[in-house]
Amino acid sequence: MANDNNGIFSDLFNAVGTPVQNLADTLGNGLNSATEIVQSCATLCVTIVTNTANTAIQLLLGVATAISSAITPKK
Repeated sequence: MANDNNGIFSDLFNAVGTPVQNLADTLGNGLNSATEIVQSCATLCVTIVTNTANTAIQLLLGVATAISSAITPKK
């Protein structure tokens, strides 16, 4: 009879434990996906800001060069 009880509890544990484990795995995968999305967005934002800053610097250098050329005495 003791073996039958162990079987019942084992079956009950498996019946409840498997869906709970699947839910935990799904939530874990969802968190990993959310983290990857956040990291991708952060990388994209950094790239955009960096490219914008580089473009602005190049523009300023171009303006400075143009002004310098305009005020330099011609030979």
